[in-house]
Amino acid sequence: MLHTRQEQMEAFGRFLDILDELREKCPWDRKQTNESLRPNTIEETYELCDALMRDDKTDICKELGDVLLHVAFYAKIGSETGDFDIKDVCDRLCEKLIYRHPHVFGDAKAETAGQVAENWEQLKLKEKGGNKTVLSGVPAALPSLIKAYRIQDKARNVGFDWEEREQVWDKVKEEIREFQDEVTRLDKDKAEAEFGDVLFSLINAARLYKINPDNALERTNQKFIHRFNYLEAHTLKEGKNLQEMTLEEMDKIWEEAKKLEK
Repeated sequence: MLHTRQEQMEAFGRFLDILDELREKCPWDRKQTNESLRPNTIEETYELCDALMRDDKTDICKELGDVLLHVAFYAKIGSETGDFDIKDVCDRLCEKLIYRHPHVFGDAKAETAGQVAENWEQLKLKEKGGNKTVLSGVPAALPSLIKAYRIQDKARNVGFDWEEREQVWDKVKEEIREFQDEVTRLDKDKAEAEFGDVLFSLINAARLYKINPDNALERTNQKFIHRFNYLEAHTLKEGKNLQEMTLEEMDKIWEEAKKLEK
């Protein structure tokens, strides 16, 4: 059900009123700080990501509410210290969106999403107090896989990329050979470094072919979990123990699980 802008604003105002009352009257809410909320914020963000991956509209709506609560809670804490409040958060966001979309709010031209992304990176470098270098905008705390994708994407936005995406496969093959060489030499430290290069090159390939590597890996995670759970359940049903089964016996059940997915 779609609501009018007035109804949306009223709902947001009601939410802020409830948060104010909780902060004043609830012992748990009253004691929260930026530091204490941070772990929960990370958890809520991952739960939202999980709902998005499952495309569960009900859960997406619920998890968006949880993330919104954390955004407003940090703004509430900021207002108590006199640093900023939710209006400041919204105002700064609006100003940034307008500034970074001159093709919408100004006279600049951008016909494709790629041109918008390129303009975005250039504008961020020019912003007062903004990123001093192209890669400084990549958060250090990002998970490594996502960080690699963001690093490569930002480099692309300033023209540092393959001329033809097919060229990336030579790099992938080169990195795999170098990894194999270090494994053969039994040099664990160098093998680890080269394996990182393999992953980085594969993430680059995914980006070039417009595949989100994090989503792709999570799909494989879920697929493996489903198949392994089937294997375990089937084994228990027959009164067997996985540790007592041969690999051939487990592979047979694993193939059954794969067929059920088709």
